[in-house]
Amino acid sequence: MYLGVLKKFENQMSMEEENQNNFKENILMVTMKDLLECGVHFGHQTRRWNPKTKKFIFGVRKNIHIIDLQKTLRYFRYTYNIVRDASAQGKSIMFVGTKKQANETLKEFAESIQVPYVNYRWLGGMLTNFSTIRKSVRKLEIIEEMENSGQIDLLTKKEKLMILRKKEKLDKYLGGVRHMKKIPDMIFVIDVAKEKIAVAEARKLHIPIVAPLDTNCDPDLVDYPIPGNDDAIRSIRLFCKEMSEAILEGRELMQEEIVHADENSEEIEYVSNEEKEEMLAEIQKEITQGAE
Repeated sequence: MYLGVLKKFENQMSMEEENQNNFKENILMVTMKDLLECGVHFGHQTRRWNPKTKKFIFGVRKNIHIIDLQKTLRYFRYTYNIVRDASAQGKSIMFVGTKKQANETLKEFAESIQVPYVNYRWLGGMLTNFSTIRKSVRKLEIIEEMENSGQIDLLTKKEKLMILRKKEKLDKYLGGVRHMKKIPDMIFVIDVAKEKIAVAEARKLHIPIVAPLDTNCDPDLVDYPIPGNDDAIRSIRLFCKEMSEAILEGRELMQEEIVHADENSEEIEYVSNEEKEEMLAEIQKEITQGAE
């Protein structure tokens, strides 16, 4: 099953690569030098590998699997365009990464492009029971409204302290998804082995998953994998940066389409008004002639 899925994915990549105009300009695209400098090629110890990642492994050095960066580069470019095109279609993309090496970097990039994110802890049902999550977000908003209106100052010290602690906890868990009105159309995950619950929920709801694929991960769980180190801070930063840029580029393309559509609609509207004026003039002429 895995080989069939992977073969299909690679065929899609080959078709995509036939049209080089769909890629970012080479000067802006991630390079082999970037991958090497960020340590993307370092996998896990050989004893911790997932045999399904064999296809992406170049070799072994000091009991560490070395990832084939030629394949990483190829998958990176293809996946970049998948994310870009999803963004251009107005699809929402969520960032997920809760481990220590990833949480601050992931939050930084997610907030910079204003996408929902989870960087502290994934709450069960974040996707599959989204209505309950929205209720919890509403509680956070109500507490903030109480603060802003001064209503919270009418409570006893103990009550106020309890509510503020509740607010702090809700913000820590849900701050990154408070503006998310519906489940995302795609999720970008750092470390699918760690974020098992998030991955399981996304797969249950058929939400595509984009993720770095380290040598201890299961490729079957990822729709759009990028073979690479998902533990090193610099590597994580590179993945977050590229996915953020893909989303931004997609938004620019969508905006261009909107402007183009508006220009066309304005032109059609102008012609339509002109026709209406001509028809109105003809009607007035007919009325005048009839009166004579």
